[in-house]
Amino acid sequence: MTASRSAREKKAVSEAGPLARVKIDLDEHRKFVYKISCSQCVAKGNRNWSAYRPGDDNGFMAAMDRWIFHLREKHPETDAPCLAFLPEAQQRLHERREKHDADPGTRSAGDGS
Repeated sequence: MTASRSAREKKAVSEAGPLARVKIDLDEHRKFVYKISCSQCVAKGNRNWSAYRPGDDNGFMAAMDRWIFHLREKHPETDAPCLAFLPEAQQRLHERREKHDADPGTRSAGDGS
């Protein structure tokens, strides 16, 4: 059984830690869209830094991976449950980069490029 949007959002909020703002919406195809933003960092256009990823579970993982990397880089003193998944996030990034290097014409969601 697929978890509801509110259940997914609650799980993401609990894992992302105190600096995160998590929002899960539905796109025009009624698929989940994951957005995790930082309550402290400002990006272009005076908006908070955020990771935005459409998709089912892969979208959640891609958004959470970007959030984990953001925390590690910009807020190394911050503790969040998701940081326990840093090795797995690094492995997924490594695999995406290897895949991209093998076929430069492809681009994977969440590869940071």
